[in-house]
Amino acid sequence: MFPWFWLWAPQLRLPFSGDVAQDIEPRLDWFFNGIKPEAGNARIEAGAFDVASYGDQLGVISKLLIEMAERLPADVTAGSRPLGELRAIHDRIEAIKAAERDRELVDLQARIRRVQIRGGPRAAELAATLAVEPVAAPRTRVTSPRRR
Repeated sequence: MFPWFWLWAPQLRLPFSGDVAQDIEPRLDWFFNGIKPEAGNARIEAGAFDVASYGDQLGVISKLLIEMAERLPADVTAGSRPLGELRAIHDRIEAIKAAERDRELVDLQARIRRVQIRGGPRAAELAATLAVEPVAAPRTRVTSPRRR
């Protein structure tokens, strides 16, 4: 084949056969941009979400409602079906959290064992680091004052 024939070669472009340009920058504001203008301000929602996630907010509200209900006389709360449902939901969520923490702990222990088995100077550093007292769990961001 002669090299100058490329000048007369036909150019056939099928769909999805051209150049590809892709923006790799992640956009994480799609959730808050989906808030309708009449429903609220997306920037305020994003700021509030940075302070406490929706799950954190709901957890605090649930705990507050349960605590307030426990302060009421027993005859008032005895037949409260919504309170029972709220307690059941709260207990199930706490069980999920506990199971996830247990799973993380088991995974962490397995990883530590693997490092100890391999040995070396990093294993000695790890042993020295783990000999320090454990870090206390972070406190809840939002607290409610208790009134009696």
